[in-house]
Amino acid sequence: MVTDTCPGKPKMNALESIRILQSRMGESIIGQESVIEQLVIGLLANGNILMEGLPGLAKTRAVKSLAKNMAADFSRIQFTPDLLPSDITGSEVLYTESGQPTFRFEKGPIFANIVLADEINRAPAKVQAALLEAMEERQVTVAGTTHKLPPLFIVMATQNPIEQEGTYPLPEAQMDRFLLHVYIDYGTKEAEAKVIRLVRGEEDPAKASETQAPVPQQVVFDARQEINQVQVSEAIESYIVDLIFATRFPDRYDEKLATWIRIGASPRGAIGLDKCARVHAWLNGRDHVLPDDVRAVVHAVLRHRIALSYEANADGVSSNEVIDEILRLVAIS
Repeated sequence: MVTDTCPGKPKMNALESIRILQSRMGESIIGQESVIEQLVIGLLANGNILMEGLPGLAKTRAVKSLAKNMAADFSRIQFTPDLLPSDITGSEVLYTESGQPTFRFEKGPIFANIVLADEINRAPAKVQAALLEAMEERQVTVAGTTHKLPPLFIVMATQNPIEQEGTYPLPEAQMDRFLLHVYIDYGTKEAEAKVIRLVRGEEDPAKASETQAPVPQQVVFDARQEINQVQVSEAIESYIVDLIFATRFPDRYDEKLATWIRIGASPRGAIGLDKCARVHAWLNGRDHVLPDDVRAVVHAVLRHRIALSYEANADGVSSNEVIDEILRLVAIS
């Protein structure tokens, strides 16, 4: 549990260290506190994250900020249409040792603690599948040999919602493998002004801030152990299940809602809600989950797991609005 070994300094627990991580990220990601929180929730819940937002809204910067402030290996994969699966996983390379040819496995960029998959929808399906298999199995198999990924491993993939020409959208079944779908929107006027000042300061070497000691990986593992002890009552469990079933059988709740949903959330949605609600409760210093914890994470957990109908698209109804309606209709028992 020790996160600072410098003499004369008090020892910090996991929660204090994670709050310091959030604070440091907030210094370089202005006006996106909810995005920072969701990235940390995904990290602590041991899940992968899909980030979506218009160009220039700091998707890549947010992931880099997380990696920069942690004692973790970071790699970035820029997805392009000509990318091959081996460019991600690595491949067997022929070497000559003592005059004898031998194959040696050269690890790809997937073998890092924090992997940024930039513009994942620009790569063809075979490449996407290679990445998603590694995300799911936490291992890579090349030439019949299985190679384990690091104990601390998270993929943070980004995609642009407006440029669809020449892209390969993720199938719904593969989207389901992401724990969270984080949507980044524009900030406020005040935040925009702070961003301008931040970038201006970063370009001035005289104003460069001192390097701070990164947060150790062990903090994440300690936090996960504590999160496993967070209690979930039967009433909260029932609430989570009711929310999931409302996406599958919307006609039982509201006729209009039934016309909006084509496919409901999978069991991964229920598991994700449970995990993320416990993390949210822990981040707020509680050892038990409240309904507010479930509501705080439900949009990010479910927005990519609900397939909207033609009627919803024609009416301009978004996944967020559908989830809002479900929250209104489903009461905690």
